[in-house]
Amino acid sequence: MRILLTGAKGQLGQCFKDRLPENWELIATDSQTLDITDEAAVLNMVKNFQPDAVVNAAAYTAVDKAESDHDKAFAVNADGTRNLAAAAQAVAAKFVHVSTDYVFSGHAKNPYSEKDAPEPTGVYGKSKLAGELLALSANPNSMVIRTSWVFSEYGNNFVKTMLRLAKERDTLGVVDDQIGNPTYAGDLAQAIIDALQLPTFPTGLYHYCGDKTVSWCEFARAVFQTAQQKDPAFPVPVTNGIATSAYPTPASRPPYSVMSCDKIKSHGIKVSDWQAALGQIIPKL
Repeated sequence: MRILLTGAKGQLGQCFKDRLPENWELIATDSQTLDITDEAAVLNMVKNFQPDAVVNAAAYTAVDKAESDHDKAFAVNADGTRNLAAAAQAVAAKFVHVSTDYVFSGHAKNPYSEKDAPEPTGVYGKSKLAGELLALSANPNSMVIRTSWVFSEYGNNFVKTMLRLAKERDTLGVVDDQIGNPTYAGDLAQAIIDALQLPTFPTGLYHYCGDKTVSWCEFARAVFQTAQQKDPAFPVPVTNGIATSAYPTPASRPPYSVMSCDKIKSHGIKVSDWQAALGQIIPKL
């Protein structure tokens, strides 16, 4: 299979490259080698390479900065996604696009399903929702996967931040009134690879995230517990739960972004065992 991958230097992109089947051919691009907001450049790249699938792991992910950088967020997350989906359609390629739990307001009481109406509250979530809609309309052979709280051994993420802060401070305050599901980027990458190999490609909208729901504070404690299991000398700080209101940010976060993964599991795809993933990656960090 021939794959065109965008966002190759991000967490998901790097994990995808690590797991690529040996007999697959890959062109891995980043913002320096392919500007996805340039419609002509995207179409030229896709027509020259003739991929079987385009996997879009590129995104504008600066949630707070997006509030004052509306045009750039929409250019990448909406227009760029449309360009990739349309180019994939032009060569009859499958299209996989990764979206986010931020398309929801977070005011639900039960896990969100793919049938629940999105209601993003910030620019980032609105731009990602626009990208979903544009992908599905530009290419009926699209699979849009919403995910949440992504971490890995690559890039900057919550796990790395917590490990660093644990070595700098004896006490930490971590938000405990935002609830969601951590997702290991390596598991998400494998899920995409598995989906591309199914006899019938699962088009439409899907949710994919970790198997256990926690708050950010509980996630931090799990990181510290795992780190100490791997290294008894690891300094575990006192970790206190704090309210979101004590840590104001330009963009609001969904207080509850738990997503049901029943639909994707019905295709035989396993959700992320993020606790096992912590045990695998923390010794590398």
